Amino acid sequence: MTDQTAVCRRLVGRTAVITGAGSGIGLATARRLASEGAHIVCADIDEVAGKAAAEEVGGTFVQVDVTDSDQVEALYKTAFDTYGSVDIAFNNAGISPPDDDSILTTGLDAWKRVQEVNLTSVYLCCKHALPYMQRQGKGSIINTASFVAVMGAATSQISYTASKGGVLSMSRELGVQFAREGIRVNALCPGPVNTPLLKELFAKDPERAARRLVHVPVGRFAEPEEIASAVAFLASDDSSFVNAAEFLVDGGIAGAYVTPV
Repeated sequence: MTDQTAVCRRLVGRTAVITGAGSGIGLATARRLASEGAHIVCADIDEVAGKAAAEEVGGTFVQVDVTDSDQVEALYKTAFDTYGSVDIAFNNAGISPPDDDSILTTGLDAWKRVQEVNLTSVYLCCKHALPYMQRQGKGSIINTASFVAVMGAATSQISYTASKGGVLSMSRELGVQFAREGIRVNALCPGPVNTPLLKELFAKDPERAARRLVHVPVGRFAEPEEIASAVAFLASDDSSFVNAAEFLVDGGIAGAYVTPV
């Protein structure tokens, strides 16, 4: 974290609820938003990782299965009861299991599980966060989609790709629907990020990693902190006119035809 980042205090007194806060982009974002003055509610199904994240940022941990409506409703109630507002919802939890592959080999159970965790969870988080923001007359929802929501790949993870396309479309719809109530909803579309999930996937298959890396104009994957910086922008008033957007943070992948050698 740079000195410039450390003194940026755009979120003082605001409450941010982050799903998947125990690792990767979620953890980096918890750190970043806390550094900007926000109260952090760290939501994760992993009790150990989630508690550690909350302790690190001086926040509150809530163990939650993001596919369970009652648990998600309780998450936002806890945030409101603890801090008095729900200002930022970063709906970030997601999975990318190895049995989600080509449509020809991906079974229905794998399809449904990824849809539940990656898409239904975002629906539930938005559904239960929005009433608090409506009462306040303000709020920022950031939903983690992906650059694969706007591009196709021959190395498919079919349910993951479809789920992220759904997140993108839903975010656009909600951004339009609630704009005049002071609520912004944006879809964050990261490129490949150097997270434990990606490392595990590519460590098993270096050739698969190399095939992807060649398409990144900047020549590397993103760091979680770089994605967290984008979330902090979308959460803050600096992005007050950014709404219903497809916010790509992908190192230029979506704009590339031939990359540098």
